[in-house]
Amino acid sequence: MINPTEYLPKSYHRRVSTYWWLARRPYLKFILREASSVFVGWTVLLTLLQIWAVTRGPSANAAFHEWMRHPLMLGVNVIAFLFVLFHAVTWFSLTPKAMVIRVKGQRVPDWAISGPTYAVWVLVSLGVAWVVLRG
Repeated sequence: MINPTEYLPKSYHRRVSTYWWLARRPYLKFILREASSVFVGWTVLLTLLQIWAVTRGPSANAAFHEWMRHPLMLGVNVIAFLFVLFHAVTWFSLTPKAMVIRVKGQRVPDWAISGPTYAVWVLVSLGVAWVVLRG
């Protein structure tokens, strides 16, 4: 009996390094953006834990704040802040690519779409900082 696969050409599979994404900057940026979602999730979890501590009373809230003062937590949260900041910047930069707006047949420039999102982000951040720091 003849084996039909013996006459087929063998497909070529090029070896790819585990660190293929380090070769070009766009790939590195993509992988870092994807990895930043873990830190976004951490920030959401931390916010939920803080809400839970506040609802449990002053002693639970004080214990949460004491836990947050630990040097390891401070380090993790600084790294998380930087990754969340990177995530937000790359997200706002992608807005013009996802939302193509045309006025009189002409495409609106990227800065006209992403600029207002950055402006609202700055205003909301200033508002939150004002509420947090005034008390």
